[in-house]
Amino acid sequence: MRYSLRPRRNETYVSPDPATNPDDRLPEKGPPKRKSTKRSITDCQVGEYVPTGRQKKKRASTPASWDILDVEKKDTAFRGRLGYACLNTLLRSKKPAAEAIFCSRTCRIESIKKKGMEWVKDLGQKNAEDMLKIIEWNERNHIRFMRISSGMFPFASHETYGYSLAYCATLLADVGALAEKYGHRLTVHPGQYTQLGSPREAVVRSSIRDLEYHCEMLDLMGVGPDGVIVIHGGGVYGDKEATLARIKETIRVDLPKNVRDRLVLENDELCYTAAELLPICKELEVPLVFDYHHDMLNPSPGLPPARIIEEANEIFRRRGIKPKQHYSEPREGAVGITERRAHSDRCQILPQGLPEDMAIDLMIEAKDKEQAVLQLYRMYDLHPVNYESLRPPKDKEFE
Repeated sequence: MRYSLRPRRNETYVSPDPATNPDDRLPEKGPPKRKSTKRSITDCQVGEYVPTGRQKKKRASTPASWDILDVEKKDTAFRGRLGYACLNTLLRSKKPAAEAIFCSRTCRIESIKKKGMEWVKDLGQKNAEDMLKIIEWNERNHIRFMRISSGMFPFASHETYGYSLAYCATLLADVGALAEKYGHRLTVHPGQYTQLGSPREAVVRSSIRDLEYHCEMLDLMGVGPDGVIVIHGGGVYGDKEATLARIKETIRVDLPKNVRDRLVLENDELCYTAAELLPICKELEVPLVFDYHHDMLNPSPGLPPARIIEEANEIFRRRGIKPKQHYSEPREGAVGITERRAHSDRCQILPQGLPEDMAIDLMIEAKDKEQAVLQLYRMYDLHPVNYESLRPPKDKEFE
């Protein structure tokens, strides 16, 4: 069975994506019209379209239309939380573009120079305000685990243009209080430039500033110890053992205590296997997030995933932190390490060996974000699903 939600014939779709439509005002050609006899559901708040013709001044709120395919039903005893990272695709695509809800408004340094610090701080405040709306949407859709965008406060950790988040303390406290009210877990995952093992002191200093920024954001939200900061080992710089020693020293000596208390390491697909990070994690009592996709591409010889997860979760338990793992799948037909590194739009299965209770949280790292989680909800009957929140995979939108 399919559920159909389609745009009207005489309307022009306006893209919310600045990459394809920079000023959010230039109309794009609408999706092709096709005949349908399928059942229809509508969500007037999801898409707004600009009627063609002379009367373009007034925007009309109009239902969008999509075909929602049935899913293959599967069984699991897992009842933990599934989460998604940073962006809600449904809320981000709202029309008009001014009504889009997201937490990664950003800018360039040149814009800060021209418009000033208060302007960039206002972007951060708008991002935090939208976080409240995203949490509310997540609660209505039974998603109680989310990674906060690192871009919430643009350039907050920059050496020259950085700034304290104290100006937004009240709003961030509201975000944390709302998440706590609903029992949502919020975490962060700084990007690839956070390199604690770099041989360059300036890079390490910048990395520590970035971790301090993420920690300040979580602290001001009042998020407890489950609000972890996840990072990778980073590059190897021609000498993996020496780099691992630097990572260990930076964590032990240079990180402020509040940052270290939230720090979690993650195996990656190129440089550091879980087996290579576990000794540091055990020695320093820094938890390890196990990433299934990365382990598939960069496995630990002689150490199966079940054993890694058992040892990693024991560190979480000793620290009083709920264990978390990451799961994603390569795109269909991907060959070679470069293609297989890219995440698929959605996941077709849950990993084997998940506990039969709520002992862990699983971050679904898929391109379709919340849609990937909702699809897994439908496949495994994990939670009720609001069909007006569903959208088809990108390759199924206009078949």
